[in-house]
Amino acid sequence: MSPDSLYGTFPLLSLLIWLPIIGGAATLGFGNARPNAARWFAVAIAAITLLLSILLFTNFEFANAGMQFVEDRIWLRAYDIHYHVGVDGISAALIGLTTFTSLLVLIGAWGSVENRVSQYYAAFLILEGLMVGVFAALDTMLFYVFFEGMLIPMFIIIGVWGGPRRVYASVKFFLYTFLGSLFMLVGLIYLYLKGGSWQLADMVALPLSMTEQTWLFFAFFIAFAVKVPMFPVHTWLPDAHVEAPTAGSVVLAAIMLKIGGYGFLRFNLPIVPDASAEWAWLVITLSVIAVIYVGLVALVQEDMKKLIAYSSISHMGFVTLGTFISLGLVREMGNTGAAQLGLQGAMVQMISHGFISGAMFSCVGVLYDRMHSRMIRDYGGVANVMPRFAAFMVLFAMANSGLPGTSGFVGEFMVILASFQKHPLLAFAAAFTLIIGAAYTLWLVKRVVWGDIGNAQVAELTDITAREAIVLGAFAAGVLLLGIWPKPLTDLMEPSIAQLASQIASSKL
Repeated sequence: MSPDSLYGTFPLLSLLIWLPIIGGAATLGFGNARPNAARWFAVAIAAITLLLSILLFTNFEFANAGMQFVEDRIWLRAYDIHYHVGVDGISAALIGLTTFTSLLVLIGAWGSVENRVSQYYAAFLILEGLMVGVFAALDTMLFYVFFEGMLIPMFIIIGVWGGPRRVYASVKFFLYTFLGSLFMLVGLIYLYLKGGSWQLADMVALPLSMTEQTWLFFAFFIAFAVKVPMFPVHTWLPDAHVEAPTAGSVVLAAIMLKIGGYGFLRFNLPIVPDASAEWAWLVITLSVIAVIYVGLVALVQEDMKKLIAYSSISHMGFVTLGTFISLGLVREMGNTGAAQLGLQGAMVQMISHGFISGAMFSCVGVLYDRMHSRMIRDYGGVANVMPRFAAFMVLFAMANSGLPGTSGFVGEFMVILASFQKHPLLAFAAAFTLIIGAAYTLWLVKRVVWGDIGNAQVAELTDITAREAIVLGAFAAGVLLLGIWPKPLTDLMEPSIAQLASQIASSKL
């Protein structure tokens, strides 16, 4: 069945977007009196959404580089704004990550929240639908609405169910991301006034001078750099992670950070390719700083969540490095194959980081639910009383260190290999972070998992439950499957990546 014939049966992408949103609104109806009913209902909605995303992949035409499952209807006629959605291999992979992670988040949060349960689960369902909308939107104003809309449920999640400094963290998170996206809005309005269309494809085809491209490049760059987040606009992330509940940290790290990388691939590279090539050195420099400096900052953290948060910033540096190193490869060297390798490496790194960061924050959540502490010094010898948990945490730590055979190795290796063909010293500097990553991750595992039992509270810990094993086991399956057999993912993205590489090879001047 082709995507077109499937859409003729029912609008699959609209279901993926609106089923969680409507389901989230319905979850509110359970109120505070029926928390278990709210949990079961929300998990059922997330499970159905995941099944629908599987349907997306089983009917996806892998050889087709264009948009599939397209729906296009006029939304605001006066401004020619459309409800226009569709997916290619890049966005389909990220939608799959979103629906997979969202279900695991809701299962994992089952016993961790006792107050306002229905509102908590509703916020995550609505957030899931909005994130799918970001990855599916082909009208730039629709993209902006989803992009801004998803800030609201995450702001509420951190601000209501977060830690002691939750109000500060939620306001900082909102202001950073909201103010950054205003620059994007100005850029989109300029492109609309110049070309007369909000459609992403029309903006990609619009001829632009170098001056116009430069201004637009920085307008988009600011918005998406904050979202990644890149050095030096990364300071909101550790605060947000530390104060967010476990489920909020998982979604923030596994999915929301990827929207920044996705924005670079969708907006900066194809709309302003010449300015992107001109300023690629800046992004590459900031990426290498993030990879090395932020990794060193992670080494000295005493809070497990803050350590993993800084680790996320460091690993996301590989995404921006792979994305922008491709410009030099294709523009200066004419090496389209290496450029595609860098872009694919960036995408694989995004999916891999989604699995690993989600798993690491889930592990911290398991410990926090039992000990109500995130401080590394409060633990030690956890493997003695929680052997199954220790096995999972060590696996995820190895993946976070880039161990071959895990997903953490694949994306970083592809980016380093592509970088080596343009800047060998740069590739060496990026590879150096694998040592730093291993250092802070193994230092964490040594102090938390191994050794003698740290205190009496640790001695009383119980091993993971069946529900927790399901969540960690699913993440482990993703980490190992992508690490051992990445071909299905690379095959899914290859035509779209090849098309993007040809777009950035062509000048608009």
